[in-house]
Amino acid sequence: MNEISPPALSLHEDAFYQFFEPYRHALANSNCFGGIGLETYGTDLELVRTFDADFVWTVVDGCDDDCLYIASGCHFVNRVAYLLSSKSHFDLPILFRCGGRPSSLTPLGLTRQVNQLTRYMDQYGPQKIELS
Repeated sequence: MNEISPPALSLHEDAFYQFFEPYRHALANSNCFGGIGLETYGTDLELVRTFDADFVWTVVDGCDDDCLYIASGCHFVNRVAYLLSSKSHFDLPILFRCGGRPSSLTPLGLTRQVNQLTRYMDQYGPQKIELS
């Protein structure tokens, strides 16, 4: 069976918050990344390790462009914080740019990016199997 790797998708951070619904875990010991982040060490890291990787995101330093990125999965290089989301990313290569311009999307721009993300998830997410 030939499997096609999905292309990477890069969007604005506003689409991440709207679509994946990140949240602050009740056992988080820090107040980083707007209050929803988990530290990359100690008890926060141990908490992250208890979660299904499909619901974990890593805030990484982009280095070259002075921006941060929210990347699907648990990464260790250039990590700044971890985030947990209500919806799974199914290990798809998705990246959200934080900072830079525009600083936030217009309502129309947000709708367009969420629609693009929805189509991407429908196309490359897990297939629904119908039982006969």
